[in-house]
Amino acid sequence: MWLSKALLICTMTLAACGFTPAYAPGGSGVALQNTVLAAEPRNKPAFDLVERLEERLGPSDAPKYALAYMISQSLASIGVTTANAITRYELIGAVDWTLTDVATGAQLTAGRSENFTSYSATGSTVASLSAREDASQRLMRILADQIVTQLLATSDQWATPK
Repeated sequence: MWLSKALLICTMTLAACGFTPAYAPGGSGVALQNTVLAAEPRNKPAFDLVERLEERLGPSDAPKYALAYMISQSLASIGVTTANAITRYELIGAVDWTLTDVATGAQLTAGRSENFTSYSATGSTVASLSAREDASQRLMRILADQIVTQLLATSDQWATPK
């Protein structure tokens, strides 16, 4: 009973402040669906990033927006034994991105997404390489989700309705 009252109060409070869900009919996030074309991937991390962006925003047959990006990754050892053997690595990544209007070429918004993930290096060489590839893919998915979140958060300022 108290949960339904709390939910009602929260809903009324959000409605009073002008909150509109991004994917609601008429919401600014709807304008992003199937309209954003990410730059062609040139390597595996970029492929993983674009794949996740397309999962979240949909493929774009007739793009209104172009997304350019620059990926950087670095590796740090975070687990070291007393024998000085590395047992764990941290993969740190960042994506600087820019969204432009395809018709005018005007920059609409830009940002930077940063995060990290880690993997174990205690197995065989093949296992460690596989773990690194998996960590890189996880990292690109995390960064793509952050980009989409930033786009959705600002889309009411620059997106044109569908």
